[in-house]
Amino acid sequence: MSEEGNFIDYIKIYCQSGKGGSGSVHFRREKYIPRGGPDGGDGGRGGHIIVKGNKNLWTLLHLKYTKIIKAENGQSGSGKLKTGADGKDAFIEVPIGTVIKEAESGQVITEINDDKQEFILLKGGKGGKGNSFFKSSTRQAPKFAQPGEDYKSGNFIFELKLLADVGLVGFPNAGKSTLLSVLSAAKPKIADYPFTTLLPQLGVVPYRDYQSFTIADIPGIIEGASEGKGLGLRFLRHIERNSILLFMIPITSKDHLSEYHILLNELEKYNPTLLSKKRVVAITKTDLADSSEINYLKEKLSKINPIFISSITGYGIKELKDHLWFVLNDEHPEENM
Repeated sequence: MSEEGNFIDYIKIYCQSGKGGSGSVHFRREKYIPRGGPDGGDGGRGGHIIVKGNKNLWTLLHLKYTKIIKAENGQSGSGKLKTGADGKDAFIEVPIGTVIKEAESGQVITEINDDKQEFILLKGGKGGKGNSFFKSSTRQAPKFAQPGEDYKSGNFIFELKLLADVGLVGFPNAGKSTLLSVLSAAKPKIADYPFTTLLPQLGVVPYRDYQSFTIADIPGIIEGASEGKGLGLRFLRHIERNSILLFMIPITSKDHLSEYHILLNELEKYNPTLLSKKRVVAITKTDLADSSEINYLKEKLSKINPIFISSITGYGIKELKDHLWFVLNDEHPEENM
């Protein structure tokens, strides 16, 4: 299977919890007690559907072919006040950063943000009470018991959003993949044409004193992405989970400010809260310009205060890493541009 096929970030599954077991109608019958009282036990609880975070998972690939997940039904109660066994819970393990939604309404039910975090998506039905429960001074021998509660079910969407400290934002061919390969050990596919990056790539950037931060290369967006054009909404959602947005604009752009504002506009149309995130701007591919052009652009673009870098020569890379670290850790507070 290709690398692209291995990254699954959106699946739909029908889930069904277990039915509760029925309570028992039973009367005590022993050799010397021919007319004993009711001793029917309760039914067991139906199994829950439980979602659980797993830090070792990076994709929803393991659920790709899972269309239906059902928990076990609870067992019926029996005589001698024996309670039926509970149905076995069904666990759905997901990567950190998975959002679960109702398929029909699109309503968010929960987000899994921590390792081993558990959330009961569907509760199993309660077990029914046995006839012993209904015994009273006026009703000595009840000949009925409760049925178990029915199962709960529904279609659910599992959607993965990358958890990274820094998200790379830019048009196709802005140099994002190349920068990621320089900053981290990640080896994204790199070529000099639009839409090289078809899937998000995650890399760990080593920093001083054995510290590190994560950076995600998100496929290039184009004008109209918020309306589903190009690679569209599938990748915009990954940007929601990044602490810092690193806007990357190549020095060869015809209008750097215009490109920056188009990118901002697309993010705003998709989700206005994205504009509240910390932002850093990098002008990339400076190896394609001379020093006089770089100095001219530094003055012209002073309003957005970009960092000029070249992933090929290493120019500005250390400054960029330092700046990202400062912003991430509030060691060098800066206002959003």
